[in-house]
Amino acid sequence: MEEITSEHYNNVTVGKYRTPSCPAVDPSKLNIHLVPHTHDDVGWLKTVDQYYYGSNTGIQRAGVQYILDSVIEALLKKPERRFIYVETAFFWKWWLEQDVEMQQTVKDLINQGRLEFIGGAWSMNDEAATHYHSTVDQFSWGLRKLNDTFGACGRPHIGWQIDPFGHSREMASLFAQMGYDGLMFGRLDYQDKENRINTKTLETMWQGSANLGAASDLFTTVLYNGYGAPPGFCFDVLCADTPFIDDKRSADYNVDQKVQDFVNYVREQASHYTSSNIILTMGSDFYYQDANMWYKNLDKLIKYVNAADSSLNVIYSTPSCYLKAVNDEGLTYTTKEDDFFPYASDPNSYWTGYFTSRPTVKRFERLGNNFLQVAKQLEAMTQLGQQGESALDSLREAMGVMQHHDAVTGTEKQHVAQDYARLLSSAMEEAREAAEVALNNLLSDGSTKVEVHNCLELNVSKCDVSENGGDRFVVTVYNPISHPVSHVVRFPVKSGTYTVQDPSGAEQLIQLVPIPDAVLKLPEREPSTATHDLVFRAVDLPSLGFRSYYVTRVSDAFEEVTPSADSSIGDANLQAAVGSDGKVTIITSDGVNVIQDFMYYEGFIGDNWGSDHRSSGAYIFRPKTSDKFEVSDSATAVVYKGEVVEEIHQTFSPWVSQIVRINKGENHVELEWLVGPIPIDDGNGKEVISTFSTNLATDGLFYTDSNGRELLERKRDFRPTWDVSIAEPAAGNYYPVTSKIVLRDAAKGQEVAVLNDRAQGGASLKDSEAELMVHRRLLHDDAFGVGEALNETAYAQGLVARGQHYVVAGATSGLAAQERQLAQRKLLSPWLFFSPGGTSLEEWQNTYKMEVGVLLYYMKILAMVLLKLLKIVPENIQILTLEPWKENTLLLRFEHIFEKNEDAELSQPATISYELIVFQDIFSTFSVTSSHQTTLAGNQWLEDMNRLVWKTGTAAERQRVSSEESRDVGLDPMQIVTYLVTVSKR
Repeated sequence: MEEITSEHYNNVTVGKYRTPSCPAVDPSKLNIHLVPHTHDDVGWLKTVDQYYYGSNTGIQRAGVQYILDSVIEALLKKPERRFIYVETAFFWKWWLEQDVEMQQTVKDLINQGRLEFIGGAWSMNDEAATHYHSTVDQFSWGLRKLNDTFGACGRPHIGWQIDPFGHSREMASLFAQMGYDGLMFGRLDYQDKENRINTKTLETMWQGSANLGAASDLFTTVLYNGYGAPPGFCFDVLCADTPFIDDKRSADYNVDQKVQDFVNYVREQASHYTSSNIILTMGSDFYYQDANMWYKNLDKLIKYVNAADSSLNVIYSTPSCYLKAVNDEGLTYTTKEDDFFPYASDPNSYWTGYFTSRPTVKRFERLGNNFLQVAKQLEAMTQLGQQGESALDSLREAMGVMQHHDAVTGTEKQHVAQDYARLLSSAMEEAREAAEVALNNLLSDGSTKVEVHNCLELNVSKCDVSENGGDRFVVTVYNPISHPVSHVVRFPVKSGTYTVQDPSGAEQLIQLVPIPDAVLKLPEREPSTATHDLVFRAVDLPSLGFRSYYVTRVSDAFEEVTPSADSSIGDANLQAAVGSDGKVTIITSDGVNVIQDFMYYEGFIGDNWGSDHRSSGAYIFRPKTSDKFEVSDSATAVVYKGEVVEEIHQTFSPWVSQIVRINKGENHVELEWLVGPIPIDDGNGKEVISTFSTNLATDGLFYTDSNGRELLERKRDFRPTWDVSIAEPAAGNYYPVTSKIVLRDAAKGQEVAVLNDRAQGGASLKDSEAELMVHRRLLHDDAFGVGEALNETAYAQGLVARGQHYVVAGATSGLAAQERQLAQRKLLSPWLFFSPGGTSLEEWQNTYKMEVGVLLYYMKILAMVLLKLLKIVPENIQILTLEPWKENTLLLRFEHIFEKNEDAELSQPATISYELIVFQDIFSTFSVTSSHQTTLAGNQWLEDMNRLVWKTGTAAERQRVSSEESRDVGLDPMQIVTYLVTVSKR
């Protein structure tokens, strides 16, 4: 068995820190590390391309190509100068335009440590609205570009999250697992910062996981002045600060005053840190378009301050050199277990509105991740041996852009949001073409070709193939999860009589359900004529594989679907009952009750002059009062029942409706809500919430996930690390909900979990109640830069958003397993491909394979009694990534999807036998011939990772989850392992 070597990986092992690249520090002095940098938003006020090329100057004078041109020129003038760069998306665009000579010049600067990459992901991602799948992906892609081009010298060592609006614990864990030495950021709650300044705890050891031990711990530095230069020392073409004027004959000579101002500032900053090293961020948004202005003045700053004060050592530096100097001092640091949410910049400005802003953008991003995983798996199975660019690169990069902290957050200008949607839509079409090729390779011998279409408007019950593709079409259902999954398939059809047949020709039990009137009236459905959704259950879809179903419109005859006289759906274990007011109560057999309703806050309107005048806007959630208003005191309800699904169609108002759904054989309730256009005729913006009132005693506690991974306990009006004062009782208790919010009654041993299909803000503002914000429409800007009110429109009316919540309720024991597995099935939902159906099922059967499973479960060679004992992938393990990487190599990740103590069995460590992976044909389309474990991002061999070690004040060191590579794949709770594997076709 051959292992992949460094030569295969194009990775040169060098010293962790290149001694010549870091300036000398003097332990007897205060060392001041000047870090020249630019912060380049991958879209915000301008689109990605407008920022890169410098167009649309009426909005902002910013051109990234000029920054990089100018910085390189300035660095070449003096060897002591340094610069850091962060956003690989922009750098790569610039790099591809350079000639060979310039590329070599840049490589030399990087090898010398004069130009250093920090962060290194495709974009600087948000940490509230992002899911860990997409975060890992966009880091892997950005770091791969750097690794392939510059080797180990281009590998970032520091997380640089200077602009996101709050910071998640999971992000710290991911950085640690990717091998980073530390994290630096600029934004934290104003009270938290004041407390840390007063207690000298601006640097701390962040314990990134309650499950992974010290392997997830990350040294974290809060930057003193955000990420800008000290007041009076911004030397950019965009700044108005006075430069150094060092001609003593000039009436404007100012060196002595500038030096004194600088010395006063750095001594004040140093008084709040324990180290004899401090960092100054010399830059900001899109600075250094004329780098000479900066470096000319920074050269003078270093010269004159060092000459004037012998106790100071001012140097050009980088974050990694700064952190190395701090580490060398061997100081002891406090620890932190929670996260940095919510973030408030003043008493009335809680940045919790963006948790929900632009809900359709947030859903489209989640859909993009779903399809990217599907497309990567399909290409990995079929496109072995390819070299160079992949047809999936555009989608990888579009998804990387979408993670940016002004993209998925919804805090961009409207024209930028539209451009993000354009980028993602175009990239998904390119990936669809790649998926079509891959599916054709799996469906047949290649002699015939099947058209393969996506239907991206199923959320409005619209699909061209199922409506207009003739009387015969094929629905291929691909399961991207590494376990068999049963899935309720749903797509729109015209009136008629239909049959659905599986690969053997067996007719499936189907049901036609009326499309609600509110959906039928959506203008985006034009020219759809579908009146019903056809629904059937695809049972035990193969792991990482597909099954095709043949759909026939037998006749035009149509039997009208009539409402049921019943007032409830479900069974004795789980039901949803309509009350006299038309609203629904979810009832479980063990006595948990959940009443769901829709309400809204009215957004505060202010002139933004002063904290108490802050408006609610794209960033800020600030209701006029904590009072909530009902959308309606009653709803109309119509019940439909069938053998596949039971539904309650509710209408609360002309702009709010919902389907309450229980699929047969499933033990959760789906709530498919439709909200908008939000009315603004009364002059008030509105922030709409879905509320869940329970009979649980929650004692002020609730739980939210961190980027779709570990749960964090939240306590109303409380912060674990300081005594908080909350002036905004609603906004100050809102947290990001990426995948679920949970209420628990410890005494009863019961809980209610609400899972969502996109990132949202959520809270429990009263005991026994939870709420999730689903949509926002506001009429005033909050004055934090975007310069527009969050007043989205489409089709000449306010934006309509449609989405889903999934309610799981009952006894806490065993419920976590249901929640985790449901979250996986919704995040990586089976993907529907639609194809014209030819002349008959028989023809299709004779020409194409209708079922392919990539993971083999030995059903052909083992007795069924042995099957459960020899499952390739244990139930608590998921294949997180199966991705084409380089020629004949794949990136393969396994993850343990449970936390400690969540489930008696599934929270136990799990092992996947190495022999099963390599020798026993775990994959049906290729064989694994060699493997080598890497860090999480796939850009460094695991055994080469050598992170800095820090001292903490805890009584005992935290245990580390073992990171030693072994032949078997062993995973502890929440652990992810990453392999680069070489493969060959079968």
